[in-house]
Amino acid sequence: MNRQRRKLGAYAALATVALLASACTLTPWGGSTAPQPVSSTGVPAGYYRVNPGDTLSRIAGAYGQRPQDIAAWNQLPTDAPVVPGQVLRVAPPVAGVPLRLPAPQAAVPGPASGVAGVAAPVPVPSIPLQWPVRGPVVQNFVPGKSTGILIGGVAGQPVKAAAAGRVVYAGTGIEAYGPLIIIKHNDSVVTAYGHNGKLLVNEDEAVVQGQPIAEMGVDSRGVAGVQFEVRADGKPVDPLALLPK
Repeated sequence: MNRQRRKLGAYAALATVALLASACTLTPWGGSTAPQPVSSTGVPAGYYRVNPGDTLSRIAGAYGQRPQDIAAWNQLPTDAPVVPGQVLRVAPPVAGVPLRLPAPQAAVPGPASGVAGVAAPVPVPSIPLQWPVRGPVVQNFVPGKSTGILIGGVAGQPVKAAAAGRVVYAGTGIEAYGPLIIIKHNDSVVTAYGHNGKLLVNEDEAVVQGQPIAEMGVDSRGVAGVQFEVRADGKPVDPLALLPK
């Protein structure tokens, strides 16, 4: 019994540290809130190296997976905290191939502010999208600074699936996005819809293009809108490059 209590106490302490770290890095709406591929330098395809502020939910959202699946692939409890330098499998293991995780290393920092760097271009997905809501774009996608666009509207208006797919996340576990829905459309493309009010779909549910998935909510300032993001292979893509003009 004492050993179990000590184990639970250790998990609680680690979870507190992870929560404090994430609270310092989460930025409402336009902030870069999901893991960035540059942080996974030195790990093979299908893996991700944890950085300060990461959580299983945030990592899963960035790669279009469910937190419980990533936990299972890495032989972790679903509520286990993750620590910087830890390497996680973020793609399903190939049947018959034993799970071998790369050795943990120190987290690799991204480029320092103001230092020029050449970023590899992100391929634009060919998947046809439709607007999740009709309204003014009040915040644009800015590479390296924001991960999507903010579309204004009226609280309560329907938010619709931009394309057919499967709901891989529906919940409130990623604080910066509020009530959030993530839809996986194929092996590489996911869309995310943040700061909803009422969620109308559940995880693992199949949706069709144009299906209402949520009602628009408001942010902490009382501003109605939906944070809409597109990820291709985990990398943010400008939604305006894919949406109808």
